[in-house]
Amino acid sequence: MENRLMVREGNLLAVFNSTHRVMKAESILKSLGLPVLLIPAPRQLLTDCGLAIRFTEEDRVNVLEAMEREHILPEFITRLEAGHYVTTWPTSKGKDKKEL
Repeated sequence: MENRLMVREGNLLAVFNSTHRVMKAESILKSLGLPVLLIPAPRQLLTDCGLAIRFTEEDRVNVLEAMEREHILPEFITRLEAGHYVTTWPTSKGKDKKEL
């Protein structure tokens, strides 16, 4: 049985603005053999669709490149750090990270 914790320290979450887009992204990423998991978005994150794609830092470059190539970029990507979600992509000028 999989651990009941859906998100662990250091995990990245790609958050989309619609259920259709997150499911399409999941399908594309899995078809490429990338180790991603579609999960319910944590309550702390404000999401329109309530779902997110979980992946690891080791897979970040491959996941982002695939989403960019397929024109299915998320609204934002966040990482769980010390119990808080920190937006890591996109970054805004003068503000590299936003704590949630």
